[in-house]
Amino acid sequence: MNFPAHKHDQAMRRHFHEAAARRGFSVAPAQEAAVERLARLAGELARPAWTFPKPPRDLYVWGPVGRGKSWLVDTFYEGLPDGRKRRLHFHDFFRRLHGGVSGRPGSRHDSRHDGQSAVDGALDELIGDSRVLVFDEFHAHDAGDAMLIARLFRTLLDRRITLVTTSNYPPAGLMPDPLYHHLFEPTIKLIEERMDVLDVTGPVDFRRLAAPEPAPDPAEGGRRFATGWCLLPDDTAPAELGLTAPAPAEATAVPAHLRELPARAVRGELVWFGFDALCETATAVPDYLVLAERFTTLVLDGVPPLVEASADGRQRFANLVDVACDRDLRLVLMGSDPLADLPADQALTRDLDRTASRLAMLRRPDRTRPAAAGGH
Repeated sequence: MNFPAHKHDQAMRRHFHEAAARRGFSVAPAQEAAVERLARLAGELARPAWTFPKPPRDLYVWGPVGRGKSWLVDTFYEGLPDGRKRRLHFHDFFRRLHGGVSGRPGSRHDSRHDGQSAVDGALDELIGDSRVLVFDEFHAHDAGDAMLIARLFRTLLDRRITLVTTSNYPPAGLMPDPLYHHLFEPTIKLIEERMDVLDVTGPVDFRRLAAPEPAPDPAEGGRRFATGWCLLPDDTAPAELGLTAPAPAEATAVPAHLRELPARAVRGELVWFGFDALCETATAVPDYLVLAERFTTLVLDGVPPLVEASADGRQRFANLVDVACDRDLRLVLMGSDPLADLPADQALTRDLDRTASRLAMLRRPDRTRPAAAGGH
């Protein structure tokens, strides 16, 4: 059925408010402008492409953790008609992009392509003929990836694809390391020129709001991640977990991305690792993604306060929590409170504000689980 564009605006606006009401909350004031802009974008996308010379303006939605960025773009995505749309998370997307550009086996690209051509070809494989790409939790910290990310954004913004991305950082805050920030300044300028930047900063981290209801049952549409636990040394593992310490004979090697990882145990869809084996060795996001594809529960014991971990260990832990949350993996942490005594040192705590917000979704035996149903 063909509606005038304003009908699609109204339909998307209703969709947002109905989606919020189903989860028991209302759209926050800090989110209203984003809802209006996304509703207008839905109306623009409803127009046949031949009726306007350029695609709609791209959107960059940013704000601190827990302000509902992912909920906003997920709800927008769900409200669009089926077909010619893709939603990808940064970690997974970038892993696949790396694979396509580097010409790994199975990719149709090889070293005969120059860098930009390789990005073009990899994007063809990843997004096909999609007209809308929702790209969640974009960030840029690795100087080695700066040029590839620059090529990626230029390619996306030069195509007739409408890009909607979320980030914890304003464009100027990307690649925050002062040693490498200048490498990313052309990309920041491109984003600011070619995308509408929406700030959804508000006073409330919705993931930390208390809620009396139990963790949602994944079998009834709840999130598996929210059924995970954070168990400190004096905690007794709840009976529902049925966890007993692995015996030495249970130790086994688990295939990951181009390597094997030493697990303490594999029990059906549960895998058990020590912190040092998973975060203090040369693992990476692709390894965690492979684990999330095979297992539904990951137990990590020996978790230290992150102030005692190496800088790489802290970053790997943050990435592991990201993947577990985004891939809806039940995460059980055993050990010390990882976020205890963290200083206000930005270099030390980079990305850990997002980690803290996500860990607040996990339950503990001595407290009620904070709300994290996904709405905000």
